[in-house]
Amino acid sequence: MKKHLRIFACYFRLNLASALEYRASFISQAFGMALSNSTFLFFWWIAFQQIGGAIAGYTYKDVLFIWAVASSAYGLSHVLFANAANLTGLIVTGELDAFLLQPCCVLVNVLCARTILSAYGDLFYGFAVMLIFFAGEPAAWLWFLYGALTGGVLITAINLAAHTLSFYWGDASAMGRMALEFTINFSVYPDKIYAPAVRALMYSVIPAGIAVHVPLRLFQAFSPGLALAALGGAAAYCAAAGFFFYRGLRRYESGNVIVTRL
Repeated sequence: MKKHLRIFACYFRLNLASALEYRASFISQAFGMALSNSTFLFFWWIAFQQIGGAIAGYTYKDVLFIWAVASSAYGLSHVLFANAANLTGLIVTGELDAFLLQPCCVLVNVLCARTILSAYGDLFYGFAVMLIFFAGEPAAWLWFLYGALTGGVLITAINLAAHTLSFYWGDASAMGRMALEFTINFSVYPDKIYAPAVRALMYSVIPAGIAVHVPLRLFQAFSPGLALAALGGAAAYCAAAGFFFYRGLRRYESGNVIVTRL
């Protein structure tokens, strides 16, 4: 475990140093993503002003909360584990060979090897929303952090599971993009607008509900049973995604590509 944590910390430092090498690009991408997220909240504000009440049981402040959690969870996943979304490319091109040759956990090595600059904007945007609208509410911050951490890990697991299909199907990049888009859409809209069958999907196959909507429920009315069930469900999903990856890895065929990683 200590070795894995050191690898994780090393990758984070290297990725951050790489991002800061071109600071103008880093700042512009992060700021642009935060600005893009702000426009959606503006449209939600207009919608609530026109309706003058709740939408599917969610107030405007509830929407602000789930947007903050979803944004920071997505940002955390793609700052720390962005390579999960690139797994199909590694498999199809044979570049996964370079990770298999290194003397450390393959999964940790693969997930941490890449970051996305714009994801820093998503990560910080969630904290900015909390500072502006929930500054004096400790309970809101507690469940925001709970959701951001749980959601970040779950989004990574969803990406990993979807792109692991490439071991079986060949190129599963379309499936990976679809899974991520579903996760985002399920996260930033009130869950009650969806049909019961879709909500079941949100809390199982693509567990965006566990990542975002459960923290909102816990903020509104704390339930130890719900909190433990959500943690257990998230842990089980992540374990299943990791198991699925290693099962698929047995089917991997080397691309015989010479790749040097420093």
